[in-house]
Amino acid sequence: MTETARLIGSRPSAGSTSRTGRRAGGNAIDRARKKLFVPFVGPAFLFYTILFIVPALYAVWISFNKWAGAGPMEFVGFKNYVRLFSDKLFIQSFVNTLLLLFVVGIAIFVIAFGLTLVLRDMVGRKVARSVIFFPHLVNAMIFGVLAGFIFNPGGLVNTLLGGFGVTDPPAWLAHENMFPLIMVMMTWITTGYFTTILMAGVDRIPPYFYEDCALAGANAWQRLRYVILPLTWDVFGTCAVLWTISSVKIFEIVWVFGGSTGQGMPPTQTWTVAVYTYVTAFSGESIPAYGAATASAVLSLALVSVLVVLLRRALKRDAVEF
Repeated sequence: MTETARLIGSRPSAGSTSRTGRRAGGNAIDRARKKLFVPFVGPAFLFYTILFIVPALYAVWISFNKWAGAGPMEFVGFKNYVRLFSDKLFIQSFVNTLLLLFVVGIAIFVIAFGLTLVLRDMVGRKVARSVIFFPHLVNAMIFGVLAGFIFNPGGLVNTLLGGFGVTDPPAWLAHENMFPLIMVMMTWITTGYFTTILMAGVDRIPPYFYEDCALAGANAWQRLRYVILPLTWDVFGTCAVLWTISSVKIFEIVWVFGGSTGQGMPPTQTWTVAVYTYVTAFSGESIPAYGAATASAVLSLALVSVLVVLLRRALKRDAVEF
């Protein structure tokens, strides 16, 4: 065997070198990314753990105790959770939260998607998008106070109805009517926000897709079914998750809207789980029950977690690239 043959025989092949490189940690770019992972992500993960994960775990521990916020805790196990499910006020608050989640959520997405289709080819759609998005920029407390003035017996709504000859308008701020009004207000406040997100998803669809549909003779329903919906499905999924998370935390508008009647605290018919948790812990009218309040918050977290997982599975589709 000549010297050249020995050198060639001892030299590793290109395929074996690439396989060895992959075993050793991939190419140079992958190795550089791995080196940057800890210094860039590590501090953020540390802060997240300290500020969110640790308090959440501590809240779970508090929910298994009877505690007034001071003094020693008394371990009671699952008694706080049993108490919640036997408390009619909590059940009503939980049902109200589900009504906001599903009924208001469906109304928001139907209206938002309809507005998206109407505004897609409308002249001045950017101005219209800014106008419908504006209510989301205003704090919900402002709308709560405003609604109290508009719907009171001598307010703007009854005045306008009187101009049309309505002499006996509904008692808008009666306890039985207040929660439906809150649902209407939440729909009005939030629709513009999700309309803007959906419009951004529709705007990214290339125009030649619609041109191909026109050449193929597709009608409006076929364009919606075969082009718009498949290419914006991931946006719908994101919006559904965002609404699920935010709807379980609705508090300000319920508190201010109900407080605008002059009672200081909203009627129990309008309570959500967030309001129930606050009143149980910070009402000042009785001994604070931080264990029961924290158990209510933990159940809200569990509800959000389960619904988000189910939504992600139900709305999961193969990504469409264009």
